[in-house]
Amino acid sequence: MKTLDIFALILVIIGAVNWGLIGFFRFDLVAALFGEMSTFSRIVYALVGIAGLYSISFLGKNREVREEK
Repeated sequence: MKTLDIFALILVIIGAVNWGLIGFFRFDLVAALFGEMSTFSRIVYALVGIAGLYSISFLGKNREVREEK
């Protein structure tokens, strides 16, 4: 896996855990760590969103690998 793929997956996992905490416990981990809509928390949210969009490309990569075999 490329470094960018791994970084994107880590950010997507962070986002998923954060949304899970919000859904189950109404606890926003990013806001708790970096402040409610502070500059840094907004950067984290933006990076997680971009990583999610980038991760859509993994769907096509997985099909390409299967077709080559």
